[in-house]
Amino acid sequence: MDSTNAEARRRAEGGEPGPLWIWSLRQSAGRGRYGRQWQSQHGNLFASLLIGLGCPLRTAGQLALLAGVVAYDTAAKLLPEDVRPELLLKWPNDVLLKGDKLAGMLLEGASEAAPNRTKVVIGTGINLASCPANLEQPATSLAAHGGEATPAAAFETLAAVTDAWLSRWAEGVAFQTVRRAWLDRAGPTGRPLRVRLPGEEAEGTYAGLDSGGALRLLMSDGAERRIAAGDVFFATS
Repeated sequence: MDSTNAEARRRAEGGEPGPLWIWSLRQSAGRGRYGRQWQSQHGNLFASLLIGLGCPLRTAGQLALLAGVVAYDTAAKLLPEDVRPELLLKWPNDVLLKGDKLAGMLLEGASEAAPNRTKVVIGTGINLASCPANLEQPATSLAAHGGEATPAAAFETLAAVTDAWLSRWAEGVAFQTVRRAWLDRAGPTGRPLRVRLPGEEAEGTYAGLDSGGALRLLMSDGAERRIAAGDVFFATS
């Protein structure tokens, strides 16, 4: 298909209430954040979950961090045990392995029929067998580090991990539990970051997340910026 996220959104607009998984072995027009192309190489995982929620879209935005935790935990289950300590979450939900991008998540609102009813799509891409070259953020794959998961096996793992975390979230686990889980997977504070924002770039050091999940960026003058949306890169020097 063109894109698992696009297909899930079409299903939502057609009345599908969810939950519904869309999984494809091939994509002709995969998308990442900000509409960027996601290079969908054969042998990798491309899957999207459409779910209906009894909350406004703003609350559903909490799933962006949850999606990162899910991607991290899924990758950890698919990798050899000795490689797992090299996994790292990069805000808001990219998974890095030895500094290179292994997986990414795309959260999109599908529809909002009522003030407290919304549908969202959680799209997941994991490089299993191969990865694209010559990207601004270098990429890697599970296979390059001893992982041997097929797309089918990876999808089963992703679905199980997603279900476990969504069940906790839906049962009233405080968002701060999700936030804490994210922080535990993101490494220590103090790492230099570069953040690309509309019309500017900001540099500082990683200072964790605020209570709402925004990135805290400590500037050189001691001021702190809260980043709600932007592209984050680890500084190389």
